[in-house]
Amino acid sequence: MILVLGSTGTTGSRVAQALDARNVETRLATRHPVSPNDVFFDWGDVDSHAQALHDVTGVYVVAPVGSADPLPVVAHFLELAVQQGIRRFVALSSSALDRGTPGLGEIHDAVASMVPEWAVLRPSWFMQNFVGRTPLADGVRDGEIVSATGEGRVAFVDALDIAAVAAHALTDPEPHNTDHIVTGPTPLSYGDAAALISARTRTEISHRSITVDELAQRYIEHGLPADFAGILAAMDADISRGAEDRATDVVERVTGQPARTFEAFVKAHFATIPSGN
Repeated sequence: MILVLGSTGTTGSRVAQALDARNVETRLATRHPVSPNDVFFDWGDVDSHAQALHDVTGVYVVAPVGSADPLPVVAHFLELAVQQGIRRFVALSSSALDRGTPGLGEIHDAVASMVPEWAVLRPSWFMQNFVGRTPLADGVRDGEIVSATGEGRVAFVDALDIAAVAAHALTDPEPHNTDHIVTGPTPLSYGDAAALISARTRTEISHRSITVDELAQRYIEHGLPADFAGILAAMDADISRGAEDRATDVVERVTGQPARTFEAFVKAHFATIPSGN
């Protein structure tokens, strides 16, 4: 039985699907349970943690979204889980954050030091951010992607590939006991991404680079907490300096399948650009 935190989110929902495809029983943590294998879970409700962990053998850990300091509540959760005999944990972090870095990097350190069997996934930026209800997707719909990355490049990764790596890390006979920098196969700038979407949709999409402070303000206007918005915007500055200009073989090495390309993602998700927000 694998407990999947963030089960309605970008990676959690796909991890649940990947485990189901492997005939692994799952329990889906959510604040709004509706199906038989859902369980109520809220990071702010400590009483919900023990119930969610009952009879579980492994956990996919997604830290509280939007929290600049998730360590205290996540560390308490990990302690409780280990006390209940749970051994296998796979946590979601970020390629931009090394072990011990404030925020998700501290979660990485906690998982690696507190639990018997573990893996930490450090994916690059999600391809899924180009669709749905995100600031980036809003920019695509408006015809202008706005970032603070300049010409910096990112090997955008499909969340399906992140989920496939997670499913292996949760169920492989031998624990991975390492972190995985999970990327797509080819680094691209946001200008490159805009051009590929433009070609697919026959709609002009441009990229405009702004300052980190301007980007943080845009995130705040999109509804993100100010401290978290500042952290996200600062990551764009790192991209502009080349921090994410890399591609790894993790997806193929762990799953046996090559990582999906951005071109394939665009072909699957873009026919025309929806008008307006």
